[in-house]
Amino acid sequence: MTALAQSFEGRITYANQYKSKMAGATDQQFTAIMGNTQDYFIRGGNYKSDLNGTFYQWQLYVNADNKLYSKVANSNTLIWSDGAVNSDSVISAEIHRNVMEVLGYRCDELILKCKSGVQKYYFNTKLSVDPALYEQHKYGNWFEFVSRSKSLPLKSIIDNQQFTLTSVAVSVKEMKLDSAFFTLPPNVKTVKSAY
Repeated sequence: MTALAQSFEGRITYANQYKSKMAGATDQQFTAIMGNTQDYFIRGGNYKSDLNGTFYQWQLYVNADNKLYSKVANSNTLIWSDGAVNSDSVISAEIHRNVMEVLGYRCDELILKCKSGVQKYYFNTKLSVDPALYEQHKYGNWFEFVSRSKSLPLKSIIDNQQFTLTSVAVSVKEMKLDSAFFTLPPNVKTVKSAY
């Protein structure tokens, strides 16, 4: 009898770098707005990203609602997006084995050619995820990624019309996280995203 791999629970810290493709926005402006550091916390089907951007502060995915809640600097109202809705679509996918090493983890590469551009992910199954938990999470091609990788990314390169984002893990820490960590602040107002 084989034991199923335990899903990763803990924090991954990523260093993020933006390269602008828009005439009116510099690399530095994108990085300042979005942040150059991301602390990603995951437990079961829930995750939260804390960002150090001047505009984007955090994002929380609540599995039970299948919603992503975003906190921006200029508002106390959270903006939510429906996890079942994806404006993008994957045209093709390919996996290359043993492509690079990140923090001592040997990584396979998944390339998703999408309507929006190209998404490359580098992953190791030691940071495993149960794809069944994210079946309804179509937003941002997340289920497309986890269904193929069954893992969290250690590096990603997201290339679209606005920018190229390179995100690389600088630390991985397994830790027990309280379920309360993934709940919305009490009495918080929420509004549906216009996008």
